[in-house]
Amino acid sequence: MFSLRHLGHRRPPALPADPATRRVDEILARWADASRTKVRDRIRQMEINLMIAVQAGVAAALSWGIAHEVLNTPQPVFAPAAAVGTIASSTGQRLHRTVALIAGVAVGIGVGDGLMLVAGRGPWQLGVIVTLAVIGAILISGRGVLLAQAGGTAVLIAALSPTVGELEYPRFVDALIGGGVGLVVVLLLLPFNPRRIVQRAASYPIEELARQLSLTAQAMRARDAAAVGRAVDGFGAIESDLVNLKAAVDGAKEVVQLAPARWHRRQTLALFTQGAEHMDNAVWSSRGLARRVASLIADGEPLPDCLPVAVDRLAEAVRLLHDEFRHGRVPDEARRRVLRAVHDASQGYDHGVALSGAAVVAQVRSAALDLLQATGVQRDDANQLVREAARAAATPT
Repeated sequence: MFSLRHLGHRRPPALPADPATRRVDEILARWADASRTKVRDRIRQMEINLMIAVQAGVAAALSWGIAHEVLNTPQPVFAPAAAVGTIASSTGQRLHRTVALIAGVAVGIGVGDGLMLVAGRGPWQLGVIVTLAVIGAILISGRGVLLAQAGGTAVLIAALSPTVGELEYPRFVDALIGGGVGLVVVLLLLPFNPRRIVQRAASYPIEELARQLSLTAQAMRARDAAAVGRAVDGFGAIESDLVNLKAAVDGAKEVVQLAPARWHRRQTLALFTQGAEHMDNAVWSSRGLARRVASLIADGEPLPDCLPVAVDRLAEAVRLLHDEFRHGRVPDEARRRVLRAVHDASQGYDHGVALSGAAVVAQVRSAALDLLQATGVQRDDANQLVREAARAAATPT
């Protein structure tokens, strides 16, 4: 028997499979991808932050103990502060920043103590002392950590010296102890795993580069200018992740150079390093490729099947490059796909490509050159390989 209560449970009809529905689905898919990326990034950053927190706690405890028990400093506040400052320094610059930290302390002590003897103490004297200390730090380096340490130390000397005798000596020694202990903790006792850091930082931008190349190839087959435009934006969005990748590589380099426990990672890291150095260029070449495709579609030029096939080959090469680097293998298969992309794209000349089509072929070759260098091929050799692959496409079989 029919019941009115069933009316509220009727499933609405499915949306029609028209272009508008496809665009809505694409919007939802991009939102879902972005959400997954944010969650993944937060988890990755949380793991790194937890490691930094443990390093900071260990370094603070050790530096306080050394300053208090070994040097008999009654209140060694500056030692753990310097240790935590060293831990918190940008990854890849800790050694340099520790030296800058100690130099900033020395500048602050020298300027603060000297000017107090001449000008006395008071608000305006404090302002002058800090100004001159920061100017001195700028002349030495100009880096933020040195400026902060010089200014902060000058404030402490000017404000606390009247009540705390002989502040200058323990402040400087504590900074030496704290900075040294911080370096020992991050490089010897609890060093990061450089391979894991770089792999995690590289995973998203490389996967996203491959994905955007695949989306570009799909849009080429459908002659969908709007989809190509979204791919152009997608390539541009990878830039911030490449900055993080470069920072991770710099930090990993420092660890494998200075931490004996991580020396065995040098060869693996070298593969990621050479890839990261050229991945930025590959992204921009790919973005230029997508822009040329957009012009081709807008102008109604011929778009032979070999062009989207070539772009798909580039996407495959990027995925293989990532996989082979992760497993420490020589990226021969990635190189093979790159050269096949050049070969396929160069066949476009036989199919009568017009102005923008020829530019697409050139951009495929440019991206291929960058990817070959990312696999470790020297630039001159990469140029030669690309030219030979292009000539092979023009040679009758």
